[in-house]
Amino acid sequence: MSVAYVSGASRGLGAVIARRLAADGFAVAVNYAKGREGAEKVVADIREAGGTAAAFGGDVTDETAVQDMMERVRAELGPVTVLVANATGPQPERRLEQLEWQDHLDQLAFFVKSPTLLLRAVLADMRAAGGGRVVQIGSDMFERALPGFSAYNAAKGAQWGLTRTWARELGGDGITVNLVAPGWIPVERHGELTDADLAGYVAEVPMGRIGKPDDIAAAVSYLASDASSFVTGQRITVNGGHNID
Repeated sequence: MSVAYVSGASRGLGAVIARRLAADGFAVAVNYAKGREGAEKVVADIREAGGTAAAFGGDVTDETAVQDMMERVRAELGPVTVLVANATGPQPERRLEQLEWQDHLDQLAFFVKSPTLLLRAVLADMRAAGGGRVVQIGSDMFERALPGFSAYNAAKGAQWGLTRTWARELGGDGITVNLVAPGWIPVERHGELTDADLAGYVAEVPMGRIGKPDDIAAAVSYLASDASSFVTGQRITVNGGHNID
């Protein structure tokens, strides 16, 4: 059974992605930093549905923690051949006059440092297996360029740059590297939202609805599958046409 690792999978998009990949037949390593209870609930749901999963705590922005965690994943589930870099941190709004270099570093830690550490930790296993799948979770904010989020947008742009470069670098190893860019997908961290809260955003979406976590999980599922074996270095924007390049 192939092993998929999903960072930041104790809640939100990560939890839904983990459940979808388990339904697809992967053994899933459910990563969490602080949300152990949530991660164990995801694992329980997967097992109840007949799948295979285990929870692995660890800070994906810390090199030693990542190495230790991947050793534990390898020992309990097997070598990782599907890596989903989903973990994120706080995304505070900062106007330029408030912006500090640390704000940039905080975002780069999740969207540049973490994917680099994670991929380096599983790269030898992917090569030994004759291939693998890397899926980064980006954001359509990079195109929308909302004022006040320059640190977040800059890091997301860098993440897209990593995806493109790694796709060329690793293609000869049979490893595909792609990015899924969600629009606004309300999850737990957004709190309770009413139709009125969503109305302004939905009015700008050609498909006429808000996105769901399952929409993102479906795109990840495709990129993790054999059906996408000739797709690499691509960015799939999942936002109902909110922005069209």
